[in-house]
Amino acid sequence: MRARLLFPTLLAAAALSLAGCGTQDNDTPSGAAAAASPSASGSPSAGRDGSGSSAVPEALRFTGTTVDGKPFDAATLTGKPTVLWFWAPWCPTCKAQGPETARVAAEFEGKANVIGVAGLDKPQAMKDFVTDTKVDTFPNLSDEAGEIWKKFEITQQSVYVVLDKDGGTVFTGSLPAGKGLADKLSPLVG
Repeated sequence: MRARLLFPTLLAAAALSLAGCGTQDNDTPSGAAAAASPSASGSPSAGRDGSGSSAVPEALRFTGTTVDGKPFDAATLTGKPTVLWFWAPWCPTCKAQGPETARVAAEFEGKANVIGVAGLDKPQAMKDFVTDTKVDTFPNLSDEAGEIWKKFEITQQSVYVVLDKDGGTVFTGSLPAGKGLADKLSPLVG
């Protein structure tokens, strides 16, 4: 148990020292650099959505695997506002955000996408978190290698990135207990 807590802590400390300290709590497009960066992993549909008819924004050019082992292509999110919720299984702040994030996902179903991006732990811990916090009503990705976190320049857990329908970042930051997430998303679905 002790090693399970120590390793993620050391990993997070190393990442923070390399990236520099600071919070990601603002309303400016701090993810703009991430949106312009290369894809975290090559998407077979890069440049096209699932139907092949419209351009996929750079921010949505990544693929992954859900915590239950299913393939995921972010190109399928094209055309709708999207919330990316970066969380870690051992994070109490993330656990507190779960219920509100699930509520917002249900409220905006069909109008916006909500995707969890788990990191800083092993797949079984990620699965347990999804079950325990009842956030299994929307996709949660297992980003054990941290590729998606790197793409969006996330250096700490419990961060939301809100993208407009064109893939532009409109918010990056933490929302205690997820409060205010619906307010960030509402103007984008109008």
